Amino acid sequence: MSSDTRSIWSALFKPLRAAPLGWPLRAAVLVLLLATVATIWITNSLLTDRFIESTRNRAELRLALYSGNLLSELRRNAIVPQLLARDPTLISALQSSDFTLSTQRLISFVEEIGAASLMLLDRDGRSVAATDRNRLGETHRNAPYFVDSIRSNSTIFTVIEKESGGYSFIYSRRMEASSDILGVIVVEVDLQKFERAWAGISDAVLVADSTGTIILSTEPQWRGVEEGAAMLRQPPQSAIQRAIRATTDWTALPPDAYLQGEAVIRMETRIPFRGWTMTSFTTYASIREKVNSVLALEIMGFAILLALAFYALSRRATFRMALFQRESAELRALNARLQREIAERERVEKTLEVAEQTLAQSSKLAALGEMSAAVSHELNQPLAAMKTYLAGARLLLRRNRPEEALASFGRIDGLIERMGAITRQLKSYARKGADAFSPVNLGEALASSLSMMEPQLRQRHVKITQILPEETVLVMGDRMRIEQVMVNLLRNALDATKSVSEPDVEIILAAGDQAVLTVRDNGYGIEDIENLFEPFYTTKQPGDGVGLGLAISSGIVNDHGGRLTARNSQHGGAVFEMQLPILGSDGLEAAE
Repeated sequence: MSSDTRSIWSALFKPLRAAPLGWPLRAAVLVLLLATVATIWITNSLLTDRFIESTRNRAELRLALYSGNLLSELRRNAIVPQLLARDPTLISALQSSDFTLSTQRLISFVEEIGAASLMLLDRDGRSVAATDRNRLGETHRNAPYFVDSIRSNSTIFTVIEKESGGYSFIYSRRMEASSDILGVIVVEVDLQKFERAWAGISDAVLVADSTGTIILSTEPQWRGVEEGAAMLRQPPQSAIQRAIRATTDWTALPPDAYLQGEAVIRMETRIPFRGWTMTSFTTYASIREKVNSVLALEIMGFAILLALAFYALSRRATFRMALFQRESAELRALNARLQREIAERERVEKTLEVAEQTLAQSSKLAALGEMSAAVSHELNQPLAAMKTYLAGARLLLRRNRPEEALASFGRIDGLIERMGAITRQLKSYARKGADAFSPVNLGEALASSLSMMEPQLRQRHVKITQILPEETVLVMGDRMRIEQVMVNLLRNALDATKSVSEPDVEIILAAGDQAVLTVRDNGYGIEDIENLFEPFYTTKQPGDGVGLGLAISSGIVNDHGGRLTARNSQHGGAVFEMQLPILGSDGLEAAE
């Protein structure tokens, strides 16, 4: 308790010591004091628990987002060596030993893929093409990624410590033709960008491999050692890392370190990739400040009540007028002190506003991570379709059926345009307002979505029943985003019928006051409808989905002034309905 607070309470209790009070008045004052102490104690306990839980939840959410982004980047790059190992231009260059255009081709690939670097090695381990021209001619014959790739038929992942500090994360795969080994394609994954992104938040983050060695960290001093040794190294300068320095052994801490006087909390999650783990350290520094602000307001309120009570009591002691005047002067001084306390609280509130701005910036970074995860989720479907069309086109070309192969290439071109439109949505998020909508034919959009799902439908042999109106159904909106919703609904219906012997999906398009698209399946229905549209909620197995499809679809339909609903059918299975305002004959929307 500060000296100003002690002087305030001393001034309040002087009338009680000086004036003779009856037992009822003394009891009333005692009850008020007990109520004050009990209220402050309960408030302190409840608010501390509440703010601690809120801080913990935000830390858990950030950790889930970071691990999801890291896993998505690794999985996205894992398919690249397999695709490049089949590139006919690179295979031809290895066979003919003519690498004049190989480096330029790798540079064009790295811009599209987003990898850190690409490198082509011949069968002797010599670098014959690379996006970093300084590495041309290097010998990698003894490198583990070259040796392991030559011995294996699959893609190899290797983590190599750099001489300059940090680690390189490399996917590699051997290239062969007619059972002859031609060389190795090497893809370096850029995971350092996550370190740069994590460094802009108030948490300290590290990633350790299956042996416990730290391979990614916001603190460069921690890389290359285990977590216990990292805590003993030279401490960083930031506030969160100075707090980490005070704790020498994290493994001995209980789950709630704050209650034992520590200033940080340690959160850990497993990344489903080669036994990796991610750990974050979050500071509790702002919790005590928030709780003290509320307690100060409560103390001020009770102080005012006590001041008023003692003022009323002093009025009854008319025979002690001189004492009353002196007490009035003390109360005025008390009021001045309270005003100073209020001014101090206002200064604290301004400080809190600065802290809230910092938290807002952290929220933007978290939103950007979620948006990136959402775009990655939406790109999976076109990529899977492109892979199927490429395999079909390759088979048609071998069978000397070029026209049909050209049709497959045309579909692939359409999928590339769709992927470009999905990525362009990131730019639209940064602008105020949305692009102008145009009339969309829901029948044509549905046909385009079914065409995109054609490879999955062929593999599954699902019965598709369509009930469409004779007249054209038009709405105002973004056709690409509407098709995105349709593809998500169709994909969920196919996933729901995986364990059904005779899968059946019914699609109904109707037009009335609103345009309604209904997708019904004969699966086992929905277990938890309340959380169905929440981000990252999914009933699929790990690796089959991240739980963003329906959340994204619901947001798109809401942006178009419509509604996306789900329910269980009486005959079994799930029913999804997309309702959109229909376009009237005069060219205006029927509903906003």
